[in-house]
Amino acid sequence: MNVILMGYRCSGKTSVGRLLAAKLQRPFFDTDDLIQKSIGKSVREMVEEEGWIFFRREEKRVVRDLAAKDEGVIALGGGAVLEEENVRNLRTKGFFIWLTAETRALQERMIGDGKSHDQRPSLSGRDMFEETKSLLKIREPLYARIADCRVDTSDRNTEEIAEEIVRILRKTAETGPKRRKRHGG
Repeated sequence: MNVILMGYRCSGKTSVGRLLAAKLQRPFFDTDDLIQKSIGKSVREMVEEEGWIFFRREEKRVVRDLAAKDEGVIALGGGAVLEEENVRNLRTKGFFIWLTAETRALQERMIGDGKSHDQRPSLSGRDMFEETKSLLKIREPLYARIADCRVDTSDRNTEEIAEEIVRILRKTAETGPKRRKRHGG
């Protein structure tokens, strides 16, 4: 079973995913990184030159390839679950963990993350603060519907978050997949 981390930008998917993969002794895959390596451009460059449709098509290709793997930790781009095909492909071998954070925490992380501006283009063309609030209203119900569990990352460090996920995965293995929605959300 793949462990799939999803959530909004700067919710901790990549940093938690790397540590979690090390703890579980599994390979780690970040869809945005794989797309960038494949195309040879940053997400911002792809979107500015080719548009979001191009990026989302490449994202579907990468997700389809990852869905065929097993026993990995996958950090999805924040909008990957907007495409139902991605969710369907990943669901067969995947356990979805929704990393949440308060809007304030997400915005502080975006400001503090040096690569945010260079790597992450605006999704709506609006101010970062307005964009975050409006997109969370749209995406949160989708994340909630897909998630097998939810982990709040607002005021916790990467180690604490990864340890909580390890506990959830152990408990899920004990209770079986039919009862997995009971953890954290």
